[in-house]
Amino acid sequence: MSYTTPLRDIRFAMQELAGLDEILKLPGFEEVEPDVVDAILEENARFVQEVVAPLNTVGDRQPPVWRDGEVSSAPGFAKAFAEYAAGGWQGLLHPTQWGGQGLPQLVAAPAAENMQSASLAFALCPMLTDGVIEALLSVGSPEQRQTYVPNLIGGRWTGTMNLTEPQAGSDLAMVQTKAVPQDDGSYRLSGQKIFITYGEHDQAENIIHLVLARLPDAPAGVKGISLFIVPKFLVNADGSLGPRNDVWCASLEHKLGIHGSPTAVLLYGAGKGEVGEGAIGYLVGEANRGLEYMFIMMNAARYAVGQQGIGLSERAYQLAQAYARERIQGRAVEGSAGPVSISHHPDVQRMLLTMRGLTEAARAISYVAAAAQDKANHHPDAEVRTRNRAFYEYLVPIVKGFSTESAVEVASLGVQVHGGMGFIEETGAAQHYRDARILPIYEGTTAIQANDLVGRKTLRDGGAAAHASIAAMRDTLKALQSASGQVPMEYREGFCLLRDNFDQAIQAYEGAVAFVLEQAGDHVRAVFSGSVPYLMLAGVSHGGWQMARAALACQRHIQAGSQDPFHVQKLGTALFYGAHILPRTLSLSAAVRAGLVADASAALAGVA
Repeated sequence: MSYTTPLRDIRFAMQELAGLDEILKLPGFEEVEPDVVDAILEENARFVQEVVAPLNTVGDRQPPVWRDGEVSSAPGFAKAFAEYAAGGWQGLLHPTQWGGQGLPQLVAAPAAENMQSASLAFALCPMLTDGVIEALLSVGSPEQRQTYVPNLIGGRWTGTMNLTEPQAGSDLAMVQTKAVPQDDGSYRLSGQKIFITYGEHDQAENIIHLVLARLPDAPAGVKGISLFIVPKFLVNADGSLGPRNDVWCASLEHKLGIHGSPTAVLLYGAGKGEVGEGAIGYLVGEANRGLEYMFIMMNAARYAVGQQGIGLSERAYQLAQAYARERIQGRAVEGSAGPVSISHHPDVQRMLLTMRGLTEAARAISYVAAAAQDKANHHPDAEVRTRNRAFYEYLVPIVKGFSTESAVEVASLGVQVHGGMGFIEETGAAQHYRDARILPIYEGTTAIQANDLVGRKTLRDGGAAAHASIAAMRDTLKALQSASGQVPMEYREGFCLLRDNFDQAIQAYEGAVAFVLEQAGDHVRAVFSGSVPYLMLAGVSHGGWQMARAALACQRHIQAGSQDPFHVQKLGTALFYGAHILPRTLSLSAAVRAGLVADASAALAGVA
């Protein structure tokens, strides 16, 4: 089935929920007119639908091929990437002084999301390159920025992040890659990195690796990690490419999903290049601050992986909906003259609405987060910048964790809607499920996001960011209460149920925050035993908040005489979310509070 970008819902979320008009008035964005945004979205839709989306199945069935250290991309990927680069898509978010377009995050986010929907495997390459650009612009030297950033933004070169080693996954304190200083100011790196997405490929002239490594005199643990630029080909003073560096792709991983993206095992210092033994690298920033710098890239990547979850959910939903409308099977439960499409069956409708509700709620959260980042970076008022930075940072683990866990659920429901055909690879539903499964794992597992939400984002500020969100939710609840008596009878019951369940969700969320703050001192293990339920509770609640705001916006349009069927359909999705998904907050809140029992149960069951 072909993929269609959900432009109507994207525009609604940008304008009604994320406040696009307000963002375009911020300093630096004055020349970005609404018609320019529309043109970007339209051209992005054309590009991803015509060029990228057809590659999704191709990459899954004809993955990249490794041969003697070199990798040939899946058929069509290199050509598509050349078109991507020529279209300037890599530079949407980045400053104009480096060749980018300097657009708001709120405009770049849907373009990136659509790329993920079209082909997760293809979109991984530019996603990681964005992270390298962000890191170099933040902490790279002027010379490093000049050497690397324009070529990365222009799509001539791509970037990777090299953290993981066989013995060092989430615990980067165990990184063993060595970096030995040389007389000319460079370093020679030696070691092995695994799970390096697009660590080797033929889609660009050069690959710029950002690598975590240790200096000979580095202190133990994470305080002794430094960050290095290690290009595949060295760059001459005039900008031309020099000899091949000593970075060797030893193999590609054979994965459950995202087959179209090459995931490389890289050997540094294997004596395979043209520079002698030891990969030549250049220190970024100060020594022993590498993990701090890499978190710049990781934060960007975590938000982007959340968008991957949204994009994949959208495509899985579209496939399931199309199949449900075409598949004739059984009679309607109320009686019918003959067989009907399965889209008429109540439980299939429940599954489709769950898929759509989770997807649209996650999209809204991510766009609201993008708008907060734009305000944090560009608003003229320092207090507003500070408040929005805290809000954005609080939302990042929710965007990553909730969106990716939801993607697994949505993709699984997509298989279920297809029935037995969903288990057959040819339908495409199975690929979505396989591809989705990595999303809650890489760039920090759901537990890592949840621990971040508990530790850095709730305990560190005494729950200030969480309480600010809850206060804003209560404002929306008041608006729901005021509007409940004004809605037409045909959906008043659903509107009131959304109102009441949102009220319960807010109470559950507030109670969970209070539990975390009260128990962290004496029962820290109990708090972290419930950290993932806490994150999912926050995700469902924030999703409910945005769907409640969406319901209010649709109600205003309908009352004003809107004949656009989108507003009725969007309202229906929001009411379903309120009735069927928001009640999850009650069980999640109970699971947060049951952390003491969970910790004790683990000891009794002997799972450690």
